[in-house]
Amino acid sequence: MLCVRALRTFSSLGAPSSSRALTHVFRTTTATNSVARSYATHIAPASKDQPKAASLNVDSNVFKTYKPVSPGIRHLRRPINDHIYQGKPVRLLTACLRKHGGRNSHGRITVRFRGGGHKRRVRLIDFLRTEPGEYDVIRIEYDPGRSAHIALIKARDAAAEGKAKWKYILATEGMRPGDVVQSYRMGMPETTGILRARTVRPGNVLPIRFIPTGTVIHCVALSPTGKALLVRSAGSFAQVVHHDESGRYSHVRLQSGEIRKVLQDCCATIGRVSNLNWKGRKIGKAGRNRWLGWRPRVRGVAMNANDHPHGGGRGKSKSNKHPVSVWGWATKGKRTRKPGPKGPKNSNKMVIRERPRGKEKRTGGS
Repeated sequence: MLCVRALRTFSSLGAPSSSRALTHVFRTTTATNSVARSYATHIAPASKDQPKAASLNVDSNVFKTYKPVSPGIRHLRRPINDHIYQGKPVRLLTACLRKHGGRNSHGRITVRFRGGGHKRRVRLIDFLRTEPGEYDVIRIEYDPGRSAHIALIKARDAAAEGKAKWKYILATEGMRPGDVVQSYRMGMPETTGILRARTVRPGNVLPIRFIPTGTVIHCVALSPTGKALLVRSAGSFAQVVHHDESGRYSHVRLQSGEIRKVLQDCCATIGRVSNLNWKGRKIGKAGRNRWLGWRPRVRGVAMNANDHPHGGGRGKSKSNKHPVSVWGWATKGKRTRKPGPKGPKNSNKMVIRERPRGKEKRTGGS
């Protein structure tokens, strides 16, 4: 259009219509259009390369989103784990799961809002790691019974068979097929220096006395002969803070901020638990929660007076009652557990410093 208008202007002014003049006009208008187009593209807010607000900044390389062809997947967001094995688990290392809907042996509901869900088999995880020797990581698998991923490892000992040859362990962050893990629970090699430092690798199990301070650990045991009990959920970790001079206890900082004493003969695994982005997922719809075995949670104000302290009355109101549970326990603001130094005498002598609460937590104290 600009070329036509320019020609009309030149012809009205009596300018010569030579080929040289027409070429000059066409080049000028084309250059003007290219500048305008590039400028408009540069300031367009729809560019994917431009940074977004912090509240909307979701890394597309970490989470998988879906085109909203239905309301159930409009807000669905899942972590991308391309390294997860797509097949079935090892049948030898699984057990059947009998569901009880939150009921105890007397048939009474002791855990509310549980029931239904997809069929699943329990993966038998080795939390003891007593067998020494090198194990090869065969694959990383999904475990429906926990938030973290699990790793299938195979013993290099040719004489090992069955469960002594194949094991499931919690996968550490960054663990991939082909890695080698080892357990030093039954004893450390009689070496020092560089060879001793090689034992502190992700996935290896060591007594806490041999773990340097500042090392990130998980699967912390509370007994020298017991299995790992602490720090087992996805993305969690603990840290060795201090070793006592007496050689009996070590100080371990948990992710909540609590610092507690652990016997130095207890074992822990080096590294952080896998599936770090698990907390960033979004379920997307209520039905997907039912697949996981969670039934709907009913509000107390929607119940009758004989079913809940907040129930009854005209309209949805709990009057001036304090928020309580169905059994009448205070649920907001009242402290129900007194561990550590602030609690009763000898309640938890292993806690050196409690996790920050209230004002201490809001001000960033630890």
